[in-house]
Amino acid sequence: MKYLVTGLGNIGDEYENTRHNIGFIILDAFAEAYNTVFADKRYGSVAYLKYRGRTFVLLKPSTFVNKSGNAVRYWLRKEKIPVENLLVLVDDLSIPFGSMRLRSKGGDGGHNGLAHINTILGTGGYSRLRFGIGSDYLIGGRVNYVLGKLTDEEQDILNARIELAVQIIKSFGTIGTELTMTRFNKEAKSLGNGENKDRGSKN
Repeated sequence: MKYLVTGLGNIGDEYENTRHNIGFIILDAFAEAYNTVFADKRYGSVAYLKYRGRTFVLLKPSTFVNKSGNAVRYWLRKEKIPVENLLVLVDDLSIPFGSMRLRSKGGDGGHNGLAHINTILGTGGYSRLRFGIGSDYLIGGRVNYVLGKLTDEEQDILNARIELAVQIIKSFGTIGTELTMTRFNKEAKSLGNGENKDRGSKN
């Protein structure tokens, strides 16, 4: 069984450690944990790892977020992976920083990367793990916030949540999305210690 796990983000030094690149950051941590490395391929950087008899194809598109569908479609076809075995890791403004939600399908939620994937694939019937980045910005500041660098506080939260994100990805590939949602979504949503709050949203 093969699974395509795509982390959304933008290439280039100026986008490293930004909120919009959390998908890349999680995939990097997953690859590092299993001693595999990414190689530059068509439409992105790709790494392979095996876990419990499953092959995970990890993809960081080089198409920039707004054209992510091109890379996803290419690698689904190249690796002969059905769309139901696709998981997309994406940042989400609508939930608090560090909170995560796994879904088996859905719309784009206003995210340009998901919108392009849905358009190119002709369906939203694939799994996505949404990682909350909150909405702590003033009116008109959305783009700068999304593309802004992680604060020290956010980096600490992200570091503490990456292991759980990796567990969710592995579970997706072994027991499926629905059972993984049942097993992890409550824990993924709650940050504990009163942290599951939007930190002063001003939008």
